[in-house]
Amino acid sequence: MPDLIKPTVADAVLDHIGAGADLIVPIANGEPVTLLDAIERNAERLSGVRVHQMHALRDRPYLHAAFGDRLRHMSYFLSHVTRPRFAAGQVDLVPNHFSEVYPLLRRRCRNPLVIAAVSPPDRHGYFSLGTGADYVASFIGRARFFVEANARMPRTFGRNQLHLSQVVGWVRSDVPLVEVEPVQPGDVDRKIASWVAERIPDGATVQTGIGAIPNAILASLGNHRALGIHTELLSDGVIDLIESGVVTGARKRNNRTKTVGTFMLGTQRLYDFVADNPAIELWPATYVNDPRRIAAEPNFVSINATVEVDLAGQCASETIAGRYYSSSGGQADFARGAMYSEGGQAFVVCRSTADAGRISKIVPSFAPGTIVTTLKNTVDKVVTEWGVAELRGASLRERATALIAVAHPDHRDRLRHEGRRLGYL
Repeated sequence: MPDLIKPTVADAVLDHIGAGADLIVPIANGEPVTLLDAIERNAERLSGVRVHQMHALRDRPYLHAAFGDRLRHMSYFLSHVTRPRFAAGQVDLVPNHFSEVYPLLRRRCRNPLVIAAVSPPDRHGYFSLGTGADYVASFIGRARFFVEANARMPRTFGRNQLHLSQVVGWVRSDVPLVEVEPVQPGDVDRKIASWVAERIPDGATVQTGIGAIPNAILASLGNHRALGIHTELLSDGVIDLIESGVVTGARKRNNRTKTVGTFMLGTQRLYDFVADNPAIELWPATYVNDPRRIAAEPNFVSINATVEVDLAGQCASETIAGRYYSSSGGQADFARGAMYSEGGQAFVVCRSTADAGRISKIVPSFAPGTIVTTLKNTVDKVVTEWGVAELRGASLRERATALIAVAHPDHRDRLRHEGRRLGYL
């Protein structure tokens, strides 16, 4: 083998990082821990370097502005790690739709270096991006790669492989993957799930996320048949549905018989399940989240959570009390695609209250600083434990009436009063 494709030491990555460089890092467990350790260790050699990443899972000194402007984080979706750092002004946040992160990076970054955790090379000389494809897979063959072959990274299928000849360097590592235990749903979550599950037909293709309500929805689909999965995020909840034969993908139009996602996050059970499993495919977000691709799938069902819904039907899913909590992700991608799918449905789910019932999640209008994630014209069905508000094609009066009906009874009188004041009722 030429020296170029033999493993090297982590510090060698510094030879490929010049002044003002842009480093692109995959989402979640795609982060190359050993390489970023080396970069931080040699931060005095850097100047104006930017690290572009969605949803970082590991806290690091550079996220706290430890190296000043020499090394700064550009977030495309805040996590529990980067959220406080953004609030402190130590990291930047770039608004985006997940489907468009790759073209945004192409536009912003000149000659970027992708640094990624990958599976060890197979006997053919191919790495896989393991737990993801996200925006990074789109750079294969179009940008420089320096990768970290993690012995614990599962080898996965889809459009997320790159060959030894396509990297400028690589190292070996043995780093445990971050695990996220499934959130156990409560009675309210299960009630919301029941409203959604009864509206999902057999043979539908489903997208859902992670959290108590999505977990409850997946758990409630055990009596369905021939479901397909085409989703941004693969979590533990899909395993039982695949193993029981509920999810087969047999009626999908695209990637028939395959369960498709763009990244995964869960427990070791999930990472073991997907390893060398040809029924699971990871594709770039430019494919998975493309509203046009989603729209081409009949009976597509999109399920996403929100923080607040106003009486016009706007959904605010990325801010809490006027402060940034996450970002848009793929919510609008899937809601828009499901709208144009033949027989498609887009559910936005939330509990009706917060703070032990004192705060209504259905509000007359948003407070200053609240960011609208999904436009009123796109929102289809809003679901709380009190029922389903059907908004597609509804007038403002009909929308407000339907949303008040799924608000908590303790808050309905105030919402009616405010609805009349706003001219909706």
